[in-house]
Amino acid sequence: MDVPPPQAGFWQQWRAFVGPAILISVGYMDPGNWGTDLAGGAQFKYALLWVVGLASLMAIFMQVISSRLGVVTGKDLAQCCRDWYPRWTRWPNWLFCELAIGACDLAEVLGSAVAINLLFHIPLLWAVIITGLDVLLLLGLQRFGMRIIEAVVLVLVATIATCYFIEIFVLPQTQLSFWEMGRALATPGFRQSGMIYVAIGIIGATVMPHNLYLHSALVQSRKLQKDEASVRSAIRFNTIDSTTALTIAFFVNAAIMVLAAMVFYGKTSVTVAGDQVVSFSPGSDWIRIAYLTLAPLLGTAVASTLFAVALLASGQASTVTGTLAGQVVMEGFMHWRIKPWLRRLITRMLAIIPAVLIIGIRGDSSVNDLLTLSQVVLALQLPFAMFPLLHFTSSRKRMGAWKNGWFLLVAGWGSALLITALDIWGLPDSLKSAWHVITGG
Repeated sequence: MDVPPPQAGFWQQWRAFVGPAILISVGYMDPGNWGTDLAGGAQFKYALLWVVGLASLMAIFMQVISSRLGVVTGKDLAQCCRDWYPRWTRWPNWLFCELAIGACDLAEVLGSAVAINLLFHIPLLWAVIITGLDVLLLLGLQRFGMRIIEAVVLVLVATIATCYFIEIFVLPQTQLSFWEMGRALATPGFRQSGMIYVAIGIIGATVMPHNLYLHSALVQSRKLQKDEASVRSAIRFNTIDSTTALTIAFFVNAAIMVLAAMVFYGKTSVTVAGDQVVSFSPGSDWIRIAYLTLAPLLGTAVASTLFAVALLASGQASTVTGTLAGQVVMEGFMHWRIKPWLRRLITRMLAIIPAVLIIGIRGDSSVNDLLTLSQVVLALQLPFAMFPLLHFTSSRKRMGAWKNGWFLLVAGWGSALLITALDIWGLPDSLKSAWHVITGG
């Protein structure tokens, strides 16, 4: 779509540029976040809230840099990697990206399936298979153009945010401890066993590698003039768009963790309807327990329904952005163009097959393990997206006068190095936990 000239008013330009970051923000509120944030709040109360805040801040830096690359070069990150790196790097880079997208899609499959199971009481295995039909949703939306997709996703994001606002500020009988939350945000550290693995999962769920490719492509849906004033205006408004959308995502993620801390922390079990006793442990399936226990603990059955509706909205919104990212990566790296429905079907089948196998063998209790595992895979893939992005945007040869300034240089490279260090630090625990999930040992 065309954008107004730089001389136009703030709100007129804002309306033209707003949208891409809303699609991107969905990746920061997908079912993978639910699994890791619920596990973190239930096991460690507010102690990992600082990780959510730090991850969200790093996500803002990286997405601002990604949008800058797309605006200035007119290429997405995958196209830049193909054009500016040696030919031999294309296949491994593309395969790593596909692995990340598959891991993300696994989280979407599981989240949507759990929501369908909870809302309609369809067995989880069949609910996983039903999620394959969401290809029809994407096909229907793509016929109407990017702005319609952005609008639909905005409604889904608003649904998630509204559900959590109601659950935390309207429904609960307990009082939030803002002092305790503030102290947790301001005092980082890993004080208990198991915190590192969950923290890496939270970062993997928050800073999404495929979103770095997607954002650099989506900003090009706005038709820009290439004069200095137009580029400066586009960078400014995409920065505002990214910061606003990802700040909302931070509050949603924090709300998920706070809800889990309020409801679960310090308890070993709870009695739900029908005198059923649900026990808690570090390996519990927190998403399913959250649904079962919200009604008696928060005083209303509406909370449980809201939780499932928000989870379903999260999974469906993430489906749209995951498919778009897959198309960008495949076309950018390999110049392969296939029909969107076929791309969606292949990606979804690659996510459904392992989910069906593991759930079929181990039962419904494996859902949360699979969610956390998918986020760890995403975290391990992050450096392969971050370092090329920072390499290109720090180069005067590639970006000219629009290369990263000192603040983005420090913030971007600092984020990338910190995430990589956390990955290496937690790699032994991550591999051990992954093996446990895969083997069921």
